[in-house]
Parts: sequence; structure tokens; C-alpha cells
Amino acid sequence: MIDRFPYPLLYESPRLVVIDKPAGLPVHPGPKATHSVESLFPLLSRRKDGPWLVHRLDADTSGCLMIALRKQALVEAQALFASGKVRKTYWAVVENGPQDSEGLVDAPLRKKTAPEGWHMETHPDGQTARTRWRVLARGKGHSLLELELLTGRTHQARIHCALLGCPILGDTRYGGRKAPLHLMSRSLDLALSEERVTAQAAPPDFMRESCQAFGLELP
Repeated sequence: MIDRFPYPLLYESPRLVVIDKPAGLPVHPGPKATHSVESLFPLLSRRKDGPWLVHRLDADTSGCLMIALRKQALVEAQALFASGKVRKTYWAVVENGPQDSEGLVDAPLRKKTAPEGWHMETHPDGQTARTRWRVLARGKGHSLLELELLTGRTHQARIHCALLGCPILGDTRYGGRKAPLHLMSRSLDLALSEERVTAQAAPPDFMRESCQAFGLELP
């Protein structure tokens, strides 16, 4: 069945898979979208107890997404995510760019609900949120950043880039101009008791094209 899965499998074992989720595909079905990662689960396994999402990505974020095929692997992998023992690397094309070549954003985040909807905001009473970043390339009014998420808060990469003064291209919620969201989950690396999982996704075509237009050389 897995050979009929419509998206690339970046890692595959009897217990876990990592897929390359395309931008625009939600992980959960909803009232406006029946096609989702979860709707494709029967192509990964016919077992009644699974599969399960180990973690989540926003619908507009592409790249590495881990799915457990066995309950024991799910529990173990989620514990590693919760304890910060998973190396999660993202790539983002941002507007302008930070002055320094690397650094750390340490800014707690909390969810704020307003009449027009919800968003994340920095707040001293929020949950700890830390992102290590470095500039991979600079070009015409834009930069390519590598982001290592040391915690896993909702919209963490997006709001931390905005705090640096360089919102992610396409992230209109946090100050970026209108375009496809130029954010991808580049890689995952974690060691479980029975296997080490390493996976790396390629940038989507629209992100490659933007990098070329802005003179950003991909590593």
C-alpha cells in the first residue's frame, strides 16, 4: 500500500514513516478540506490501531512530517518531541534579514483570541519558546534562514522571525507580504530505542523559484 502513497516517503520502517508533506495539505480533515494527511492513512496501514500523527505542521508549511504505524513507536517518539530531544530544522525565506549571521530568540509565546480570530503573541507568562537561527544566504531584499526549533510552540518559527524584524515571506498574519508561505520543515533527527530516524526534505518548487529570483543560493 505504501508504494501507492502520493507523496515522497523520506524515511520508512515497520514502525514509523516520515513523509514530505506538500504546502497546502492540512494534516486533519475539516469542513473546508476533506483531503488531508489523515485521510491518506489507509494507504500507509490497514491496522485498526493507527496510524497516528507524531506531531503536526501547519497546512501551508511543507516538509518532514512523522507518522507512527505502531502505538509503542508513537508514545516513544512523542515523548522525545515533548522533552526537546528531537532536532527539528526549518528553512524560511524572510523579508530583509537579521544584521547578525546567527543567534537565538528566547521569547515565551501564548495564544490570544480576538473577534477576528486567534494568533500567537509574546508574553512573559507564555510557554517557553526558543529558536536558534543562522543566515544561509542573503539576496535582493530577502534572506534564507535555517531555524532550529528548540521548543515546539504553535507558530513559533513564524513569530520568532517576525521578532527578528524579518517576517517570513507569505506570512501575512505576522507581517509578511502576500505570497505562498515560504517555510518548510527541512529535517528531523531523533534516536528511538529500536531505530534512529533521520529525514531531509527538498524545498518546494515555489521556494526554489523565489530563491533563484532573489539571488539566494541554496546550500
